Amino acid sequence: MAEPAVPGRGEPTGRDRPVEHRDAFVTGGAYGVLFVLGAIEAIMGSFGYSWMVGPVPAAALGCCAALLVTCLAAGWAMRSLAGALVPAIGWILVSFVLAMPNAEGSVVITNTAAGKWYLYGGAISAAIGIVGVFALWIRRMPGAKPSR
Repeated sequence: MAEPAVPGRGEPTGRDRPVEHRDAFVTGGAYGVLFVLGAIEAIMGSFGYSWMVGPVPAAALGCCAALLVTCLAAGWAMRSLAGALVPAIGWILVSFVLAMPNAEGSVVITNTAAGKWYLYGGAISAAIGIVGVFALWIRRMPGAKPSR
């Protein structure tokens, strides 16, 4: 019969014992934060997209650029395609929900040139970010031939 583990005899006990699911918890939390980041970008952009510089929807284009950088940076930081996909999903869900009319018929994102640049440009920016991370991921796969 085996003796119970006694502190000081070489077996980890208490706080010294490794936590098996800590990595999965931290990774899941990081993806959750990225989703919320995408949603926050959508909320901020949805209420500020209409700022124009002359005929150019500057705020809408800035929001699109911010989403692109977020997707690329998140994919690079998480070292996965999901890192780019999760903030894009958060942005798309919130932005397109805010673009739908409510029961009274009002919308947050209007059917103007700036609104179209914001919605469609943001969706394209998210897709470019995801494809960019996918291209980097493919290049770094083991067994991939180096490009010349």
